Amino acid sequence: MLNPFFLQGSNSEQSLIQSLINEQLRMYGVEVYYIPRRYITEKTVIKEVIESKFDNAYPLEAYVDTYDGYEGQGTILSKFGVQPLNDLTLIISKERYENYISPLIKNIPDIKLSTRPKEGDLIYFPLGDRLFEIKFVEHEKPFYQLQKTYVYELRCELFRYEDEIVDTGVEQIDDNVKEEGYIQSLTMVGAGITATAITGIVNGGVRFVTVTNRGNGYTSAPRVAISSAPSGGLTAVGIATLIGGLVDCNGNTENYKVQGVEVVNPGYGYTVTPAISFVGGGGAGAAATATIGDGVVGIVTLTSGGSGYVGEPTVTFSGAPGAGVTATARAHINTAGVVTAIYITNAGLGYTVAPTITVSSPYSLGAGSYIYNETVVGSISSTTAYVKEWDSVNNILRVSNISGTFVNGDVLTGSESGASYEVRIVTSFNTIDKYAENDVIETEADSIIDFSESNPFGNP
Repeated sequence: MLNPFFLQGSNSEQSLIQSLINEQLRMYGVEVYYIPRRYITEKTVIKEVIESKFDNAYPLEAYVDTYDGYEGQGTILSKFGVQPLNDLTLIISKERYENYISPLIKNIPDIKLSTRPKEGDLIYFPLGDRLFEIKFVEHEKPFYQLQKTYVYELRCELFRYEDEIVDTGVEQIDDNVKEEGYIQSLTMVGAGITATAITGIVNGGVRFVTVTNRGNGYTSAPRVAISSAPSGGLTAVGIATLIGGLVDCNGNTENYKVQGVEVVNPGYGYTVTPAISFVGGGGAGAAATATIGDGVVGIVTLTSGGSGYVGEPTVTFSGAPGAGVTATARAHINTAGVVTAIYITNAGLGYTVAPTITVSSPYSLGAGSYIYNETVVGSISSTTAYVKEWDSVNNILRVSNISGTFVNGDVLTGSESGASYEVRIVTSFNTIDKYAENDVIETEADSIIDFSESNPFGNP
């Protein structure tokens, strides 16, 4: 039986030790941020965490027990690339955690344990501007001085980002993961401008060209040669379009064939049907015939290429009078979403005045500014993602945690901001990982051994 004349750990003695420890931590410690993990989605069988979120950060004083530098293996070169494996040991006050942090997080949904620090939570270490993950919490060291413990020892490792959502509202914390993970860049359309064009009418012009034999073996579009118009007329100009990927009766994929001819300039003054031939392109056998007529559409001239087009817009002409035939055409756009040309597929027939050309409008309802880490949803694909960064000057949206595949024409609406823009270009995934240099190593290694070859050491 213990000696009854000694207190062996009264409340007053324990409070004195706790107060002294708290004061020492404030004097010799550093102010870190404690960031609890929210378990958003888990597998039901083995409890594997599928989705985590870190959206709260609490400043807390901590003593750096590894005062002479980071522990762990340091920076190593492994089969996964160049990796810094730094460890950190911190000591925090048990009383401060229980009286300050626990009451703030106990009612937050998806927090599994609020009474003490738990493994999986994060610590922001300001001296290195780094995030560390708590791997083990030692709560019995020192071992029951006056029958009580007073501190938690947090053994931490450098945080390895795996598409978790980090949105604490503290810029110096959140910017640690803005450039990490699987990031996709989307070029968006906000307020496009409709293209405009004009044309005239001519007599004895080429209305359309009919391909009678597609030929085979073309590697590039052949030049379309149209016989000259009579004296006083103008020779027509056309361009060939190709089709590829056709499979023959034996199951073999054929080379490109001539699919059609678009009329750039119908010419005028023809009295007999001109001859058509195809020159160059690496193939042979293509043949076509032309049809001419009076009161046909002449050259289509762009007065404005517009902007913001995701796909080729439709082109319509006002109708020809009486028994005439309404002209049709196809618009071509460049990678910037601007209409660069309108080529005639049928110049029509019987026009007495130049028809009016109407080009369909691009998306023009874009507005607002996306918010960091809000969810966006595609109107066509129903794909969701989290916003990483919004460049309002260049209309570039960078997203991560993508569930599905965005497509051109998707209108992405922000769940919080209400911002809405249309996707014009989807850029491939860009894997960013500051802990590994696999891409750099692979690129440099390709100059020595090219693993894209069937024999990386070279074919004889």
